[in-house]
Amino acid sequence: MPKPMPKRALITGITGQDGSYLAEHLLELGYEVHGLVRRVAQAEPEARMSRLAGILPRLQLHPGSLESYASVYQLLAREPFDEIYHLAAQSFVAESFADSFTTMNVNAQGTHHLLEALRLLQPKARFYFAATSEMFGKVRETPQRETTPFHPRSPYGVSKVAGYYLTLNYREAYGLYACSGMLFNHESPRRGHEFVTRKITRAVARIALGLERELRLGNLEAQRDWGHAADYVRAMRLMLAGESPRDYVIATGETHTVREFCQLAFAEVGLDYRDYVRLDARFERPAEVDLLIGDATAAYQDLGWSPRYTFRELVAGMVAADVELLGGRPTESLSALGAVLAPEPVLATV
Repeated sequence: MPKPMPKRALITGITGQDGSYLAEHLLELGYEVHGLVRRVAQAEPEARMSRLAGILPRLQLHPGSLESYASVYQLLAREPFDEIYHLAAQSFVAESFADSFTTMNVNAQGTHHLLEALRLLQPKARFYFAATSEMFGKVRETPQRETTPFHPRSPYGVSKVAGYYLTLNYREAYGLYACSGMLFNHESPRRGHEFVTRKITRAVARIALGLERELRLGNLEAQRDWGHAADYVRAMRLMLAGESPRDYVIATGETHTVREFCQLAFAEVGLDYRDYVRLDARFERPAEVDLLIGDATAAYQDLGWSPRYTFRELVAGMVAADVELLGGRPTESLSALGAVLAPEPVLATV
């Protein structure tokens, strides 16, 4: 009896945090994994594809741009897929204020290009759109669930609301198996340095190793529902494995402040965050999302999904990875690292 063909999945944004974890997860499940990457990524593989280093020989990568409909159309005309995971986006909230035009073009128009090509060429393929808790913005209820109204507070949030409704419209108008995962904040050692969580853990490692003396942040009281990216990509795959498409909130149901994140991160190397963290108005957003916490009951019940990592494990893992990345001591020595290697503390204004 012939061996069944593996499922073929396309991941946009495969070189990012979520894309790399999802690629690993799908490979473990026996998928044939493809990725859409910009040509610049292929031209600079060491810098652009570092997250995929361990699995790169097992992937099939295709150059292209979501901003070009022709590029997306040609790929789908050439390669058939069972599942498409649309993760690519300009996802840095602060940058969306600085360049809202690029954010809208990539996040909204890029999603439209992909859905239209899918409708015309591969209407049986299943489509996942990476939505976000930032769509809830100025929240109308707490916790936020699938029925909570949207009130985005950034161009990034607005662009994702547009992508969400495009996905919903293509599902309802054309019968596509298309769904959105409203993922709350999810982090990992693979998070980009521009995001506040990685900015914190990287600074902790550098301070503990004597390479920096302070960490400047904006709003320490902003509250987020933080989970681990490796947990959240499992939910993406489960959403495309269901009998019918629907949208889900994916979250831990716990909320923590940026201050709490700092406290735990510095404690991992035996330091008190108050000696090193300084407030800096330059890092405050023009419009802040103060409280995000998700209710993932539907995902728990329908998909059988639940997070495996705790908040403390997430923070500890990120700090340990950044210490080791800078050539620090093994992770089991972290608790003593601060006392051994830290410089004289800088008094903070927190």
